[in-house]
This record gives sequence, C-alpha cells and structure tokens, in this order.
Amino acid sequence: MKRPVAAVVAALLTLFAVVLTPVAPTGAAACGTSDAALNRPATASSTESGAFPASAAVDGNTGTRWSSAFSDPQWLQVDLGSSQQICQVVLSWEAAYGTAFQIQVSDNASTWTNIYSTTTATGGTQTLDVTGTGRYIRLYGTARATQYGYSLWSFTVHTSGGTTTPPDSFWGDTSTIPPAKNVLTVKILNRTNGKYPDSQVYWSFNGQVHSIAEQPYLDMPVNSAGRMYFYLGSPSGQYWDFIEFTVGASVFNGNTTRVDGFGLKLAMRLHARDGYDVAVGEDQATFAEDRSATFQRFANEVPTEFKTLAQVNAPYRIPAPGNAAVFQPGGAYADYFTSYAASVGVSATTAQVTGCAGPLANDAAMCSALNRHVATLPRSQWSDPSQYYKAAPANYYAKFWHDHAINRLAYGFPYDDYAGQSSFVSHGDPQWLLVAVGW
Repeated sequence: MKRPVAAVVAALLTLFAVVLTPVAPTGAAACGTSDAALNRPATASSTESGAFPASAAVDGNTGTRWSSAFSDPQWLQVDLGSSQQICQVVLSWEAAYGTAFQIQVSDNASTWTNIYSTTTATGGTQTLDVTGTGRYIRLYGTARATQYGYSLWSFTVHTSGGTTTPPDSFWGDTSTIPPAKNVLTVKILNRTNGKYPDSQVYWSFNGQVHSIAEQPYLDMPVNSAGRMYFYLGSPSGQYWDFIEFTVGASVFNGNTTRVDGFGLKLAMRLHARDGYDVAVGEDQATFAEDRSATFQRFANEVPTEFKTLAQVNAPYRIPAPGNAAVFQPGGAYADYFTSYAASVGVSATTAQVTGCAGPLANDAAMCSALNRHVATLPRSQWSDPSQYYKAAPANYYAKFWHDHAINRLAYGFPYDDYAGQSSFVSHGDPQWLLVAVGW
C-alpha cells in the first residue's frame, strides 16, 4: 500500500533533520530551557509601590510585574543559589522599558561583570544570548524609554545544561515556611554538620524554650526589643549565642553580633514580601569547618596581642577584647590603644576603645576610626573600607569576623555600624527570617 505524499515528505524531513542537526563539540554544554531564576530570591534598587515587587519578575506569573521608581539608574537582582553558567536571558518588558541597560553577573553581589550591554533596546520580549558565570545576575538599567520606571513581566535565566537550580544547600527549601499570623515567621536551622541532632539544638525567646525537633518555627509577635538565644546540647549548655532585634508592626530590624564575643556560628536571612532578601552572619566556609578549626584560624590570623582570646575560654567562647583581662587595666595589653588614641586627642583606655565606652560612648565616628586604625587619616577616609585594619594598633578581633562574614559585614565592636559595616538588616513587610546555628 502506498503511503500518502504528506507522510513521505514528513519522513524525509525527519531523516534530514537527523542528518543535518549539528553535533555539539565535545565538552560543550547545551543552553537549557529551564528557568534558573524561577522563584529565586530577588531584590531591586526600588519599587514603584508594594504592588510591583522584585519577586514578581521571577514568580512564573506573566500577569505580575516588577516596576521601579521613575529615575535612573535602577536594577533588578536575582540570587541563583549557586554559581551558574549563564547562556541566555529573556526579558519580557511592559510598556515602560529600558533603552540602555546591562546584564551583569557576580559571585558576591558587590563586584559585577557585564555580559551584555545595549543602548538601543526597543522593549517587548528580548532574548539575549550571553556567556557568563556567577551566583548573582542582574539587569542594570541606565536609560528609560518613557517617563516611567523600568517594568518587567518576567526575567528568565537559562543556564548551560538546563537544570533547575535546587533549593540552596545551606538555607534549604523556603517554600514550606508557614505564613505568619503575627509579623513574620522565624525558622531555626541546624547547621552543626552532624555534631548535634535537632533534638539538641535549642532556641529561647520570651519565656519559650524548644529544641528545633520540637518546634523549628516561631511566629514572631510585635515587641519593642529582644534577643533570641541558641544553645547546643542542652537549654543551659555552655555552647550558646544570640541574635538581637526589634520588631514593629510591619518591620524587622536585627543583627548577628560579635560585640560581646563568639559562642556559636550564626547567620540569618531576612526575606520580605516585596522580594527583598538578604543574609548576614558568618560565611558558609566558616560554617563548614569544625569549631576547633575556627579557633585555630583565629589564632593564626590575628597578631600576638589577640591570640590569647582564642585560648582564655576555649572551646566555649572567644571573648571580645573589652571582655578579656589582657586588654583591661592591669592586663598585659592594657596600653594597646592608649597612645594611638592620645595621638588624636582621645584619653581612653584600650577597653574603652574596643567597647566604645567612656569618652567614646557618644562618638561613633571616632570610636570606629580608632578600632579600624583610620583615626589619623583625613576624616573623608573614615568611611572607606579599603583603608581599614591596614596597620596596628587595630581591633583585629573585629577584623577577623569581618573577614569571615557574608559580604564582610559584622558587628565586631559597638559602633561597627558606622559607614554601614555591621550585620544590621532592616526592612518593612517582612515575611520570614531564617537563623542558621552552627558548630
């Protein structure tokens, strides 16, 4: 029986397609079709209003959109969760689009590399073939086509291999966090690398004490100020630490802190309903190493005067200099900061310098300048992090926690928030807070 002409043609076309389809060179990876940005944490330089959050550009819903303020420049940033080989970006613009913009990638969300740039974009749906690698990707707009802002229905990212980015291996799956009935939901994560089971990782707040095996979540109410404590082994064990916060009716303000000392590795990640998503605290490399390795690393990286801090209360705590006898009056290093402080007209003990106390209690600029060893530089350089800790005397205890913190932000002394160097985070309409407790 003869085959219909259409069937013969279809068969021939299939044969030709098989023969003519190019074979990818050995070692080359195809550009996938899965969206690596889908439902990933997204942040933006601004939003037109709460109805147009950054998260709307990566939520998979073509009926929602991110829209920025009506000014230049503006940006939309997505955390892919891990370093990815990016091969294509698809922008689906609303009528308010950008004529000039760059697509940029980064491994740390602070230093960016352009992988695409244009000054003649025409809006609509733009499919951009790019080549770049990074954990973070952003659209950086420098010129708008209209009087309005930048507005994207979707920001799609394709990667080589086409696999969908799995939940972050450190922060875990955030899709199952129950919604808050009060202000925000707090979830405690066991990141002790198997040292302690969930039944021996405890949190304590406002009279409640639970292991995370019993209750990993807390529906955080409005409160004026507070601390949440964490313990390993038992609710009154010697391995403990805390975070600090104030929670308003629609805002979270909080931080990890090393002002008093180090007890446990802590990191926290705040996510708000407008897509704002930020993490602070010890970095993942520090979480991954054993506690003894962290103590040893501290001793290896600080100068002689500070090494004893890793020994005086090991293996439980590394006290801040102001809480260690060697830096207090009568101690071996009681005069560590006094001459330097006097050189800029400040009469203070070393303990007062590291604790921002006495004559420095109300002088955040000078206290931070002394701790960072920039007090003798022009005041304009006191806010330049590239100048910090370049010479002694300096608070090398604080420097250590900055060197091993997410984005190098840490509270190493009371006024470490001067020039935006602390681990303080604040945002309105918070949705959830993750707190990782390490060993």
